[in-house]
Amino acid sequence: MSSPSPKPWIDAIAPYVPGRSTTDDGRRVHKLSSNENPLGTSPAARTAYAAHAASLERYPDASAHDLRAAIAAKFGLDAERVIYGQGSDELLHLAAGAFAGPGDEVMFVRYGFSVYPIAARRVGAELVEVDDRDYATDVDALLAGVTPRTRVVFVANPNNPTGTYSSREEIARLHAGLPADCLLVLDQAYTEYLDPEDDDGALELAKSAPNVLVTRTFSKIHGLAAERVGWGYAAAPIVEALHKIRAPFNITTGGQAAAIAALASDDFVAASHDHNLRWRTWLEAEVASLGNAGLSSVPSKANFILVLFEGKLTGEAAYHGLMERGYITRWLPGQKLPHALRITIGTEEEMRGLAAALRELVGQAG
Repeated sequence: MSSPSPKPWIDAIAPYVPGRSTTDDGRRVHKLSSNENPLGTSPAARTAYAAHAASLERYPDASAHDLRAAIAAKFGLDAERVIYGQGSDELLHLAAGAFAGPGDEVMFVRYGFSVYPIAARRVGAELVEVDDRDYATDVDALLAGVTPRTRVVFVANPNNPTGTYSSREEIARLHAGLPADCLLVLDQAYTEYLDPEDDDGALELAKSAPNVLVTRTFSKIHGLAAERVGWGYAAAPIVEALHKIRAPFNITTGGQAAAIAALASDDFVAASHDHNLRWRTWLEAEVASLGNAGLSSVPSKANFILVLFEGKLTGEAAYHGLMERGYITRWLPGQKLPHALRITIGTEEEMRGLAAALRELVGQAG
């Protein structure tokens, strides 16, 4: 008996695999696998979210008017050019869906965010994965890979899962080298973890360039991962195209209110940034001290580090060993990183405990 068959490009998709929340034996332990904020979210955002519990029967504002206005005021933008989505993931899918299709090419760097190939394959576009440079974005490789069929280029900055960063000069050079009919998507999910001097200029570029889309999220430093609130900025024609295929009522009422409050919670964001910098630096030093055992980490500007295991202790063994000891990290063999773990920066207790567990595993490996 025949049955509906998905398109071949849908069959080719490897589904997104989220960070695990439980161990192999079902325990809920320290979750360091999804780059969540260990400080939670701001009290103001929690209060704003809870205030809408009595109106759950009402649809949210489909235009997200107040949220767009708050974003525009915060960053000096035109509210009409602010696009919003269920996390920045939806915006990445919208970008591929609006500007690429069968016969077109979507480009990204090796070790880039795993949503990029899913977004490309979902619309039947061809994937073009270019070489990295020491786990980081290689602008020269991206520009060399451009063809007349290139329609979308995805770049995360800082990059996920490596934590690497491309400077303002490199981002500008990439944009200048792309054809005018190619959309450059600059994914800034972790941008709030950068120091001010590391601003890559993406938003300024999006203000004037007709082919740049910047995406951001409230899931990371703002701690609103459960509500899935993202936003982006681009020229009016790009935003108009994204709206045509955007899901209606795509951000909840509580999520919009919490995001608006989060934008005004500067003290919370500053505390989250400083906590992350302190314990990321500390954990990087702990890993470096195990260099004789083949451990190292990729220099990170995000709220996680990518630890490389190139000695007797393998990435897979470390993943399971840490899990047994109560720490769930992210092992990424599906992203060609079987020798690495991505580890979220957690609380002081979590970082000290994880480092001790890692030392124990190294000692047992010999």
